[in-house]
Amino acid sequence: PPLWCGPPDSRHPEREPEPGPLQPFDLLYASGVAAYYSGDYEPPPGAGPGAELPFFRALLERARCYRSCQSQRLGGPASRHRASEDVRSDFQRRVPYNYLQRAYIKLNQMEKAVAAAHTFFMANPEHMEMQQNIENYRTMAGVEDLQLVDREAKPHLESYSAGVKHYEADDFELAIKYFEQALREYFNEDMECRALCEGPQRFEEYEYLGYKAGLYEAIADHYMQVLVCQHECVRELATRPGRLSPIENFLPLHYDYLQFAYYRVGEYIKALECAKAYLLLHPDDEDVLDNVDYYESLLGDSADPASIEAREDLAMFVKRHKLESELIKSAAEGLGFSYTEPNYWIRYGGRQDENRVPSGVNVEAAEVHGLSMGKKSLPKIDRDLREGGPLLYENITFVYNSEQLSGTQRVLLDNVLSEEQCRELHSVAKHPVFRFQGIMLVGDGYRGKTSPHTPNEKFEGATVLKALKFGYEGRVPLKSARLFYDISEKARKIVESYFMLNSTLYFSYTHMVCRTALSGQQDRRNDLSHPIHADNCLLDPEANECWKEPPAYTFRDYSALLYMNDDFEGGEFIFTEMDAKTVTASIKPKCGRMISFSSGGENPHGVKAVTKGQRCAVALWFTLDPLYRELERIQADEVIAILDQEQQGKHELNINPKDEL
Repeated sequence: PPLWCGPPDSRHPEREPEPGPLQPFDLLYASGVAAYYSGDYEPPPGAGPGAELPFFRALLERARCYRSCQSQRLGGPASRHRASEDVRSDFQRRVPYNYLQRAYIKLNQMEKAVAAAHTFFMANPEHMEMQQNIENYRTMAGVEDLQLVDREAKPHLESYSAGVKHYEADDFELAIKYFEQALREYFNEDMECRALCEGPQRFEEYEYLGYKAGLYEAIADHYMQVLVCQHECVRELATRPGRLSPIENFLPLHYDYLQFAYYRVGEYIKALECAKAYLLLHPDDEDVLDNVDYYESLLGDSADPASIEAREDLAMFVKRHKLESELIKSAAEGLGFSYTEPNYWIRYGGRQDENRVPSGVNVEAAEVHGLSMGKKSLPKIDRDLREGGPLLYENITFVYNSEQLSGTQRVLLDNVLSEEQCRELHSVAKHPVFRFQGIMLVGDGYRGKTSPHTPNEKFEGATVLKALKFGYEGRVPLKSARLFYDISEKARKIVESYFMLNSTLYFSYTHMVCRTALSGQQDRRNDLSHPIHADNCLLDPEANECWKEPPAYTFRDYSALLYMNDDFEGGEFIFTEMDAKTVTASIKPKCGRMISFSSGGENPHGVKAVTKGQRCAVALWFTLDPLYRELERIQADEVIAILDQEQQGKHELNINPKDEL
């Protein structure tokens, strides 16, 4: 049936008819008669009857082939082999390897247990117990130097990492080998990823039984799901196991590395091909544009620079990717669904391994010859990094700043608490005193787990609101509970002032914590009291990354630890490099000492094993976003205000503090 307001204008056949309501058939008939008498015998251009049949013939043949393959390989109806979402989720999170590592332990197969545990841990780096299991298994098996194996490693990611390693070691021949291998594996993985998108239609926006779409609408709905899924394979292939965020600029980086590596081994044509390939995705990159000019100047008469084009593998990939993007956007507009094209090729994001210049290169000599060697700028942090503001209170002693602690946004202070305040807090925390009981709860903050970080210590904790509740009920001295509240507020003000923050710093969590060494379990300890981690991102030492995504507390901006005692052995607080191994600073806790730092991947930290006694501290996490203020802290503020009014004999609010608690 005609879709436009009338037949094409014979005088201007190139002009598209304006869309509008269908024309009456008698008008169309009159137009046909007029065309006949004017000698215009050609029919309007169109496909003619049955034009869609070749398309559907191919579609039906593919469906037949697909079903035949399923029947031969799977041996039955396809529905028998469609896993539930729960099972899919378990395999994506590598949960079966958690079972496997325990089964191998039962069979006393330590090396296989280590491999299974490591495979699980690679996708779950926040799982502290598994990290501890790996260390325990290696010790039990006497294989401390055992090479850890990820049984689910993606080949293209492994080859890429190997390429980066050799590139940074100035071994450009091997770097080229692994980057080229990574690209072949990447495009193979891309084919598999796209094939896996061609599954059953997902009815996400409407009920299946109520779905009344016609033939072409149903085909379009399903095809758009498939196409969007295939388009997202770019993100899927750039994402490490267990992560939500992809490696930024992942595919273009292969060509960025290769263009310089080929230059270093004297293969200028290949260097030029890779540089032009990179420009397909970043046409305005000034550094690579300069490199293209330089590589062309090196060719001399050996080749015509104009005849050398971008690498065919990426050129074809980019062409398809752009066509997909145009089709999805057009369909979104025409079919009425929302779609926003992600930026798949973000160039900056703190990945220092994307610098095209490895260490040891003669930068001055290269720049003389015109090759751009400048490192790409690091991302701009959304706040100014400053420190050295006033400490606000008398008697507080400045000890070390960031530079002296070999890091960024770090400070160490003494005398934040007096000896008397330390004794009062510690006495309430560690044991019942006289008629009072302690406020600490075993496993508090970790779903009641007695030893959430190590089986060799007992962990106890308490929140401010709980302390005030116990104080009001007479289960601990109210004065001591109030002290907990007051010193945490004091610490917040110090952190906000010292780091010269332009906006208010809010509490996101306040926790009094004690770690007690368990007797009989301290021999041959090689674990940590708290494994190396960062406070607002998931530390990935092997990738040299810290992924700011759930389940990390991504809203945390600053952290502080205020110590109460030093009558224990071990328990030093340590900062490390991103590898979670190289210690950059070690701090021995003592009464009144406070360490504070920014909460991101720039400050990986942990706690050495407490081998004797009990180590207690007030742990504080802060946020600049008021949306993530600690709810218990807000409630505690209200209780304190009521208690203050009671002490002043004012009862205007007529609220019972006990009811509020």
